[in-house]
Amino acid sequence: MFRKIQIFVLAFATFGNVNAQKTKINSGERPKLVVGLVVDQMRWDYLYRFEKKFGKGGFKRLLGEGYSLNNVHIPYIPTVTAIGHTSIYTGSVPSIHGIAGNDWTDKETGKNVYCTTDDSVNPVGSDNKKIGSHSPKNLWSTTMTDQLRIASNFKSKVVGVSLKDRASILPAGHNPTGAFWFDDSSGNFITSSYYMNELPKWVTDFNGQKVPEKLLANGWETSLPIAEYTESTVDNVEWEYPVGTAKDPVFPYKNLLTDYATKKGVIRTTPFGNTLTLKFAEAALDNYTLGKGTETDFLAINLASTDYVGHSYGPNSIEVEDTYIRLDKDLATFFKMLDEKVGKNNYLVFLSADHGGANAEGFLRANKILGGFYDDGMEKNLGAELENKYASSKVILGIDNYQIYLNQSLIKEKNLDEDDIKSTIINNLNKDPRVLYAVDLKKIGSLAIPEPIKTRAINGYNWQRSGDIQIVSHDGMLPTYAKKGTTHSVWNSYDSHIPLIFMGWGIKHGESNKDYNMTDIAPTVSALLHIEFPSGNIGSPITEVIGR
Repeated sequence: MFRKIQIFVLAFATFGNVNAQKTKINSGERPKLVVGLVVDQMRWDYLYRFEKKFGKGGFKRLLGEGYSLNNVHIPYIPTVTAIGHTSIYTGSVPSIHGIAGNDWTDKETGKNVYCTTDDSVNPVGSDNKKIGSHSPKNLWSTTMTDQLRIASNFKSKVVGVSLKDRASILPAGHNPTGAFWFDDSSGNFITSSYYMNELPKWVTDFNGQKVPEKLLANGWETSLPIAEYTESTVDNVEWEYPVGTAKDPVFPYKNLLTDYATKKGVIRTTPFGNTLTLKFAEAALDNYTLGKGTETDFLAINLASTDYVGHSYGPNSIEVEDTYIRLDKDLATFFKMLDEKVGKNNYLVFLSADHGGANAEGFLRANKILGGFYDDGMEKNLGAELENKYASSKVILGIDNYQIYLNQSLIKEKNLDEDDIKSTIINNLNKDPRVLYAVDLKKIGSLAIPEPIKTRAINGYNWQRSGDIQIVSHDGMLPTYAKKGTTHSVWNSYDSHIPLIFMGWGIKHGESNKDYNMTDIAPTVSALLHIEFPSGNIGSPITEVIGR
């Protein structure tokens, strides 16, 4: 009798669970709003290094209510901003989606190509063509935001917001409601004629409020007593680069408002750039009534000041720590606003990063850890050898994204042996103690290079836009332009290990240490929304997050 009851209870429970899952899968229910938060240059370890300084409503709320993936990596090199945002939203890699860097070298002309520059469009809200003439024309794959628009017959509204043009444009996709970025020449948010012919009144009104001046009015002081920043180095070290006109990288930074009057971009390298971005995002939410319609809307936000501060000061600075403490408070305010305006259980949010960041070279040197500058004198040395062997140092068109571009026109003109040139360069580089590997990208599939380096180099190689030879430096090696502060681009964990947390609609609380990739974000969100994956997607839905 007991066994029969047991079987009945089990069968009833199973039937109930199947029906519950079936209801969730087949009902067609979706969140009213998806919010993508990509924190520029946020390393995964920041979640826990600064945890004691966080309040309850920001990062701790994400960790306490959401589902955290602790072992998410970037599956390509170079690990830079434009590729990061593109790969998050396409579920793809540079080899497929076409964004091979923040910029790259045109193999025919030798000229630099910026990822979103589009001379066929005009700035809207600015007279500066360099800042305003941008579009997603170089993006080959669709994004999850594109797919959401298509799935709703373009009733869903999609808005991209960032201080950076590329970090607004690429996530918003090919046909969004709008994409807006910050104009350093005017201190305003702008767009381009690709999206609209004039700024909406609400954007003009927001710009008229002079929010940056208000945020910078009191300068930048630590939000806690400076002695409490025990996770960071002392306030003044030789490897930090100060913001604005400050002579030394030392708190407080009192002259920011004066600096802003002459150089609007100064706000980028302060935590207040993040505050400004979230305030603009809220204005977009209000004025486009995101989350209020019958279809799911999407607000793609990049928080870029973390990147600018990181580049100037490095990950171990008080400035970076304070930026994350302040961002935590801004996120708490933002989530509370979403709770009130959209409804706590009505929106889905994910937070991730486009890349991490290396420790500053000076910090590594001071602490007896391997570091240095991989490219110091490299191009000059290569040029001398190529001049001696081929009577031309111009065989190298350029070095960009840790890749060497060969001058194909010159090679053809002089009837030179391309394979011999590559071999000469690679042999030279592999004798350099700063270089771990130098490889011919066309042949990398057959070379004795360990995973994950091999696959990441293959994924990052776009045969039309990438270079010909990939340089993989030893750990801790930076390019010479980062003699102060830091940068990112490499396969190592400090650049490739990123946070990923989902919270809100349809998300259970939990965490996982399983291995996932950045490219799994788009198919996971797509699966939750029951929409088609982006056209170039190579990622897989994270079933732990979806719950099935």
